[in-house]
Amino acid sequence: MSRRQMMAGAAAAGLALVSSCASPAKRRVKAQPGGFKIGVCDWTIGKMSDPASLEVAKRIGLDGVQVDFGRGKDDLPLFDPELQKRFIDARQEHGMEIASLALGVLNGIPYKSDPRAERWVPKAIDVAEAMGVNVILLAFFGEGDLQNDSSGTDAVVQRLRQVAPRAEKAGVTLGIESWLSAEKNMDIIERVGSPAVKVYYDVANSNKAGYDIYSEIRRLGKLICEFHAKDYDDLYGKGSIDFQRVRDAMDDIGYRGWFVMEGTKMPLGVEESCRYDAEYLRAIFPVEV
Repeated sequence: MSRRQMMAGAAAAGLALVSSCASPAKRRVKAQPGGFKIGVCDWTIGKMSDPASLEVAKRIGLDGVQVDFGRGKDDLPLFDPELQKRFIDARQEHGMEIASLALGVLNGIPYKSDPRAERWVPKAIDVAEAMGVNVILLAFFGEGDLQNDSSGTDAVVQRLRQVAPRAEKAGVTLGIESWLSAEKNMDIIERVGSPAVKVYYDVANSNKAGYDIYSEIRRLGKLICEFHAKDYDDLYGKGSIDFQRVRDAMDDIGYRGWFVMEGTKMPLGVEESCRYDAEYLRAIFPVEV
C-alpha cells in the first residue's frame, strides 16, 4: 500500500467513525470547534503588497487579507523589513489579520525552472515567520503550470524537498495552488514527504479544470491548508459554484479557518461586489459554528 493510499484510508476511516456517532446535522454543528474567517486577496481589491489593503478589507467587513509578496526581477517588495513592519502596524491599527502570504510571482518566474524562484521561497518562509503568518501560497499557473510537465513537476518536488525542513522548523505551510487534480497534488505531497507541504484549494479553478470539487475536497481532507473562494461566472451564489456544497464538504473534513475571496466578477464595483460576496459567504460560513 502506498503512502497516498494510507493517507486516503485514514481520512476515510475518520469520517466513517464520525458518521457512525452523529447525524449529519449534529456533525455539522458539533464536530469541530470554531468557525470561519472571510478574507480577500490584496490584489483583488487593487492593493497588492500595500498595507492599505487592511483598511479597505475592514471597510468591506472582512476579517483579513491575503498579502502578495509583489513583483520584481531580482527581489520582491515584501522582502523589505520596513514594509513588513508597516503591515504589522496596520494589522494592529485596524484590528485585522493577515490570513496568508502569496507568491503569485511564480506564475511568471516559475519555481520549476528559475533560480530566482528557488531563492525566493526560503526567503518567503523567513518573512512569514517574522510576520507571524503560517501559510504561503505557491502559485503554479501561466509559465509555472505543471500540467503535462513531468520534468517540471520533478524539479518542483526536488526543490520542495530541500526547502521543506526550513518550513517545518518555522511552522509555515507551503500551499500548492495549481490546475492539477487532487490525485496529482497528493502524488507531489507524497513524493516530498513533508507535513509542511499541502494544497491551497481554489474552488473555482478546480471547477473550471473539470474536477468534481466537492469530491476532491473530501479526498484531499487534511492535506488542504486553506481555500480560495471564487466564481468565474457571477457574484457568489449566482454563478457555477454551490457554496453550500462546499461548506458540507468542509464539514466532512473538519475544516475551519480562512476562506479567502479572489473575486473575478465585479459588476457592482470592487468594494461593493466584495461586500456582496462577503455577506453571502457569511450566511454559509459563519464566524461561530
